[in-house]
Amino acid sequence: MRPRRGLALLLFGGALCAPLSGAAQQALEVGLEAPEVVRELLERHVRLLRRSDVTMPDAAADRSAMARRVRREVGDLLATEGYFTPTVRIDRSEAGRWVVKVEPGPRTTIAEVTLDFDGEITRAAEQGGDAYLTLLRARWSLPPGVPFRQGDWDAAKQQLLDSVSARRYAAARIVDSRAEIDPERATARLRVRLDSGPAFYLGPLEVSGLQELPADLVQRYSRLRVGEPYDREALLAFQTGLQNTPHFASVIVDVERDPTLAAAVPVRVQVSEARPKHLAFGAGISSNTGLRAEASYRDVNLLRRGWELSTGLRLEQRRQSAYADVFLPPSGNHRDSVGALVDRSDLEGLLVHSQAVGVARNTVRGNIETQLALRLQHERLRPEGGESRSSNTLTANWTWVQRAVDDLLDPTRGYVLEFQVGGGAAMAIADRDFVRLYGRAVRYQPVGERDVLILRGEAGATLADSREGIPQDFLFRTGGAQSVRGYAYQSLGVREGEATVGGRYLGTLSAEYVHWFRPQWGAAVFVDAGDAADVRKDLDFRTGYGVGARWRSPAGPLAVDLAWGHDERRLRLHFGVAIAF
Repeated sequence: MRPRRGLALLLFGGALCAPLSGAAQQALEVGLEAPEVVRELLERHVRLLRRSDVTMPDAAADRSAMARRVRREVGDLLATEGYFTPTVRIDRSEAGRWVVKVEPGPRTTIAEVTLDFDGEITRAAEQGGDAYLTLLRARWSLPPGVPFRQGDWDAAKQQLLDSVSARRYAAARIVDSRAEIDPERATARLRVRLDSGPAFYLGPLEVSGLQELPADLVQRYSRLRVGEPYDREALLAFQTGLQNTPHFASVIVDVERDPTLAAAVPVRVQVSEARPKHLAFGAGISSNTGLRAEASYRDVNLLRRGWELSTGLRLEQRRQSAYADVFLPPSGNHRDSVGALVDRSDLEGLLVHSQAVGVARNTVRGNIETQLALRLQHERLRPEGGESRSSNTLTANWTWVQRAVDDLLDPTRGYVLEFQVGGGAAMAIADRDFVRLYGRAVRYQPVGERDVLILRGEAGATLADSREGIPQDFLFRTGGAQSVRGYAYQSLGVREGEATVGGRYLGTLSAEYVHWFRPQWGAAVFVDAGDAADVRKDLDFRTGYGVGARWRSPAGPLAVDLAWGHDERRLRLHFGVAIAF
């Protein structure tokens, strides 16, 4: 019978416990009383204050444990902001409600900073380079007197390490760092010891990932020199330059930070080749040349030499062209190319057929690009109501461009300068001696937080006895989008019969104000003036002015402008990309 009695007790106990475990727990409301200086921090990070579904624990021990966790969490959080002696109380006098009361106490400030250095950097200082260590100490971001924060402390150490390891000392490391807190005085004493390790010098390139491209292609893009000091920015610039070429899908450039390799550390370049061949089709419309359809083909590994072939056909209502260019891999700052062009245009009554072959060398140094081009060209002109004629010319042209802007696709600050000088000589194939000079300047001036003022001017002169025998590319016409709005494209020039042909002189001015009322949408007002003529005294600046809409597209700001041509007394609609580089 005793077993039966034990079984009855067990069953009775189970029946008694069942309803307790299923009872609903009481909701707990949690409030906070704290100074504004720390209130937002606590509300954002303390878990009990962030949750809206807190329930009151049944057991007293669990409630006490939860209160201890809250006090510990608040104390640890305040310590990261420099409050090391807070008072944290929890008022539980009201049923179903806790109030966390926080008095943060005095905030700790930095009393002393000691920065010590070991390694090659100290030997360089002993040889007269101590100004660098003085500069590092002066740039330390947590000087005495400022509040101590854990985040600022970590950031200051990382900034110091980055400053040293960015140039020469690639293996630099912090070997010791301490923040000694005096809670009674609310002060902190900071000590950091940094070992620079040896000075690193660049060795040869070690390239991996090349399969179809030539083995020396990466080397031809490199401007790094064996034996020069390690510079992280130079390596990043090399990586970016390779990434921007059409040859590679991904690029990683780095060095191994092994002190034993410091005398000539190999530069490791890991690449992944991009697809070499691309065929593309496109369509569009322009207020200058009408509807457009085009096809283009590119091969970035022509003849397996890493040469870049770019060829295409463009058909527009008022212009048609076919071209083929071959760009050789760079050699230092230079890149050579050879190309051919067949072009036909019918603009403002002037029908032009031209064929040209040429060679060019482009040189890039920082934000300055130059080009030296030599071109052999045959041109046939047929002005409406005028006499047809043809010419052969061998011309040379030098172009200098500086683009000092904050964004190449959507500039809001800076300037663009361009200068060209070129010409041909009768002693060669040209029918006439001539020299062409051209200059252009564009200024982007921000106004307020969003707006921008754009000022543009250009001038040109072709020095020759007559325009006869000079290719149209070396003469001047103007009018149309991004030129003198309010007038048809290329309509301002020299009248010959019923056609407008190029003249020997050019001048244009433009002022445009753009207000961006939304990040992607803006409105513009503008005034343009300009003309082209065969004699300087015949320059009669035609004025156009109007309003426009702007949209920031991935290709740059697109513009739709409605302009009034003051001399022609009519409205014209212009549209195109709003920048002209």
